[in-house]
Amino acid sequence: MKKILITGSNGLLGQKLVELLTQQPNIQTIATARGENRLPQKEGYEYQQMDITDRQQVLDVIASVKPDVVIHTAAMTNVDQCEAEKDNCWKQNVNAVEYIVEACEKNNVFLCHVSTDFIFDGKAGPYDETAEANPLSFYGWSKYAAEKAVTNSNIRWAIARTVLVYGIAHDMSRTNIILWVKNSLEAGKNIKVVTDQWRTPTLAEDLAKGCFLIADKEAEGIFNISGKDFLTPYEMAIMTADYFGLDKNLIAQADGSTFTQPAKRPPRTGFVLDKPREVLGYEPVSFNEGIAILASQINS
Repeated sequence: MKKILITGSNGLLGQKLVELLTQQPNIQTIATARGENRLPQKEGYEYQQMDITDRQQVLDVIASVKPDVVIHTAAMTNVDQCEAEKDNCWKQNVNAVEYIVEACEKNNVFLCHVSTDFIFDGKAGPYDETAEANPLSFYGWSKYAAEKAVTNSNIRWAIARTVLVYGIAHDMSRTNIILWVKNSLEAGKNIKVVTDQWRTPTLAEDLAKGCFLIADKEAEGIFNISGKDFLTPYEMAIMTADYFGLDKNLIAQADGSTFTQPAKRPPRTGFVLDKPREVLGYEPVSFNEGIAILASQINS
């Protein structure tokens, strides 16, 4: 029996990981998050409150659970909010990782840490795992500093980097590009979507699968865990309209300069997936398949 502890289990990725891990016969799942358990599924795992910004609580919970693996999904991910609330961002994205690393070291735990394409400046994407980081935003810097805390530690570790995660959380509190486009077009709204950013958008279920493959194998090192289609948000919007049979004439092309956002976005990121395919047997769905999966989840 392998014991896996998840941080941030109330979040989108956390939810998908709990769903996936509780289906595995040889995995014991411990879900943790700040505050109450908000997962609709109550069976098949145990829940513990753990605020990742509270060092003592992190040390106590990990020492008492003694997991084989921690999958660390909890983070402050609103890029513009991180720009405005730098102290809060650093506490959640860097200090918290230092506490988790310390707890993993004390209890000989393997850590799978989730990171982001925003550590790159987006001049030369798609990137492989050896690419040089050069963040453009405070969020990007915080996630890069967190990676350094992991890679400079004495623990066994993996970093799962991902890109533009989309999916449906059970409480529907988080929107994503597919839902936004669908809801806007159904309401007859005109929308502007950028054509000068490129990403490999990632279905949340695929990211969960990639994290599980890493955790199960305790595969060390950095892994790109993203979708495989290299697209602009405009292309994603057109594909969404096509899938749902909605009016594409409502979608206007725009470039990044049209929008005033506090944090700079890297223009071209996206990931090369050769390593996760080879080492982990990771294979993500296409963006069209991802839309179909979301559509079936909306209907159910």
